Amino acid sequence: MTISSSPKLTKGGIVLIDPETAQVQRVIALQYNAESLKRELKSQESGGDAGADRAEPTRFKGPAVETISFEADLDATDQLEFPDQNAAAVAYGIAPQIALLESLSQPSSAQLGKVNSQASSGTLEIAPMLAPLLLLVWGAGRVIPVKLTSFSVTEEAFDPALNPIHAKASLSLRVLTVDDLGFASKGGSLFMTYLQNREQLAAKAQPASLSTLGVTGV
Repeated sequence: MTISSSPKLTKGGIVLIDPETAQVQRVIALQYNAESLKRELKSQESGGDAGADRAEPTRFKGPAVETISFEADLDATDQLEFPDQNAAAVAYGIAPQIALLESLSQPSSAQLGKVNSQASSGTLEIAPMLAPLLLLVWGAGRVIPVKLTSFSVTEEAFDPALNPIHAKASLSLRVLTVDDLGFASKGGSLFMTYLQNREQLAAKAQPASLSTLGVTGV
């Protein structure tokens, strides 16, 4: 028996849950973890504008607006080395994985058909089509409710049937907070846990003294 000393790799991914029941609908694991994750936070402040002549002390009116973006690599090379075990990759390359990510950005054909049927039957008010709630899972400490704001894919290599076999997918996400989801919802609870985890991490940072900054008091 061979014992490997390498740690088990945790994959990042996206989980789709029912926004009303919080039941897991689908789990999407990234084939390869992104090499970088760009996060941008913009504070929500009440009071004066950034371009005003006089600045006011910071008064938060809600959680920061956080955006997350990353690139995901998709590749069928490994599967194509073992065609007998990977019939779907042989037949379609990575087209199914691309289509799955694309589906996060638009309603399903069934939803569109239902709306059309309602319109044809004379329904006066048609409710917008509710999408699943997305959770970005990046390790156990980061389970974050998000909204997909943009998706793009660059298909870079193809098989003889023009199925894509290598591609880069770019995803931009906006973190959904209790302002967006409410405290009582599953998504709101997950955001609060995410925020508390960040606060606990901040508390673990090595404290510095004023002397480190070259001053004895303020």
